[in-house]
Amino acid sequence: MSDHLPAYRLGTTAVVFDLDGTLVDSEPNYFRAALGTLARYGVTDFTWADHEKYVGISTLETIGIWKRRYGIAAPADELLDDMNARYLELARAETHVFPQMRLFLEHLHAEGVPMIVASGSSPEAIEAILAGTGLTGQLSRYVSADEVEHGKPAPDVFLEAARRLGVAPRHCVVLEDAAPGAAAAHAAGMRCIAVPYVAAQAGDPAFTTVDLLFKGGQEEFTARAACEWLERSAPSS
Repeated sequence: MSDHLPAYRLGTTAVVFDLDGTLVDSEPNYFRAALGTLARYGVTDFTWADHEKYVGISTLETIGIWKRRYGIAAPADELLDDMNARYLELARAETHVFPQMRLFLEHLHAEGVPMIVASGSSPEAIEAILAGTGLTGQLSRYVSADEVEHGKPAPDVFLEAARRLGVAPRHCVVLEDAAPGAAAAHAAGMRCIAVPYVAAQAGDPAFTTVDLLFKGGQEEFTARAACEWLERSAPSS
C-alpha cells in the first residue's frame, strides 16, 4: 500500500486517541516497570500473561488491584511514584509508534481534524511519550485519567476530551485497543474504532459495541481503511 492517502470528506469529525497500545507500543515498557515495582515489594512471579489483564485500565487502578491481590501494605501513592519513575525512564529512552497509526495521525492533522489523546497514563508519561516520539507537532492536547473522577471503563476521560475540544460526543471517534476503553467510548456516546492490542481479547463483549473492529490488531489496521470508514460515517453537522 502506498503511504500517499487521498483527501477524505470527514465532516465535523473529531478523533480521540487512546495512547498506550493504540498509538504507541508502550506495554513492554509498562511490563518492565511493573516487574521492578512489584519486585521491590516482594512480588517476583508477575508474568506477561498477568500484565495483559491490566491492559486498558489506569496505572492507579492497576496498583489498587495489586495491593489487594498481593497483600502489599505500602500506600498506593508510593507504588504509583515508583512505577511512574521506572516507566518514564524507559519511555524516554525508546517508545515505538505503530507505523500505520502515525500515518493516520499525520493525515488527520493535514486535513485539520481536531484531535486529542485520552489516556489512563499520568500527564507526565503522556507528555514524555508525545515529545519523545515526535508526535507533539501533530497531537499536543491530552487528558489523563488522573484528571477525572473515574478511569475507563467509565466515560469520564472521553467526555472531558470532547469538552476540551469543544465538540459534541456524537461527533467524536475514539481509537482504542482495549475492552475497557471500548466500553468507555460506548458509555460516552462516541463512535469507536477498535484495534485490540491483545488479539485473544478481540472476542470480549465490549468490542461488540464498537463501530469498526480490526480483529487482527495492528497487523490488520491501515490508515487508508480507517479514513475510508470515517468518510462513510462522518456526520455532516
